[in-house]
Amino acid sequence: MSKVKVLIVDDSALIRQMLTKVFETSDDIEVVGTASDPILAREKIKKLNPDVLTLDVEMPRMDGLTFLRNLMRLRPMPVVMISTLTEKGAEVTLEALQLGAVDFVAKPKVDVSNTLQSYAENIIGKVIMASKARVKAVEAVSTKGSTEVKKAVGDKNSTDVILQSSSSKRHFKTSDKIIAVGSSTGGTEAFKEMVSRLPADSPAIVLSQHLPAAFSASFAKHVNEAGEMNACIAQDGQQILPGNIYIAPGDKHLMVCRDGATYRCKLHDGPPVNRHKPSVDVMFRSVAQNVGPNAIGVMLTGMGADGAACMKEMLDQGSTNIVQDEESSVVWGMPGEAYKLGAASHVLPLNKISDHICKLVAS
Repeated sequence: MSKVKVLIVDDSALIRQMLTKVFETSDDIEVVGTASDPILAREKIKKLNPDVLTLDVEMPRMDGLTFLRNLMRLRPMPVVMISTLTEKGAEVTLEALQLGAVDFVAKPKVDVSNTLQSYAENIIGKVIMASKARVKAVEAVSTKGSTEVKKAVGDKNSTDVILQSSSSKRHFKTSDKIIAVGSSTGGTEAFKEMVSRLPADSPAIVLSQHLPAAFSASFAKHVNEAGEMNACIAQDGQQILPGNIYIAPGDKHLMVCRDGATYRCKLHDGPPVNRHKPSVDVMFRSVAQNVGPNAIGVMLTGMGADGAACMKEMLDQGSTNIVQDEESSVVWGMPGEAYKLGAASHVLPLNKISDHICKLVAS
């Protein structure tokens, strides 16, 4: 297999050096060049023909977003943004994902050497994944109004560390439905497109999207502006009501619990599951146990397999499940794994999912 050719674009010589050293530890990646600003990067792209670009946002002569906008219009290619985990960094990064960037990682910390190994595993995995992603020209990117940081910390815990598997049923058939959605790479834009097509009186949606805590507020704001439903960061004990979207905070697992005839959010500050926190598997298992046939499960684009096993548990408890198809997914990892496990009732392109949800609710 040929190596993934990477061009590093960053105005910091130290960051360029650090990223180069990180990529040199991988047998699957070759750094073909570096550039200190977008003007130089433009020439090196023509000369070196890289497979993937890593791109800083704040650079001299031309900011990263302007460069990305031009790049995705004239020469669409996979881009991984190098982002600061701040509120400002979140806004800029989410805009970059809207413009067509595949994914993002945090800017490496030059003074914390003991976290470099986990950081290296994270960015290497994202760059290799990005090289296989489906990239759209900027005109094709939805403007209705990227995102995941893979938590490469801790062990790959199973869902049992948060919520034990159980065959007992704590649900009964009612008219109240819940739509449970899991997503990762490419999911921020996919989810916004999905909810933009749903009416204001849709059943409540609970979402676990792989995001860092610093991005939660900005993402909830973007989702709230995308459609007619109201979006918020889920609070512990909050009642789940129709017309609302409850987004897992970036540092907690979100579960759905039954309280008599009502549903409530439950947040859990336990360890990562499948190396993620929030974990889709944790949320889906809680939905299987407490919502069952009243649930509609949706798996959108994402890297890895988080959520697939417990989406099958949802199906076994009577839910109807939809997975995004391969063609419309940025990465057909999570939906593909769910499909392979037989967890999908329907496999649909992104632009058909909302209409199908409406049909299921009406029936």
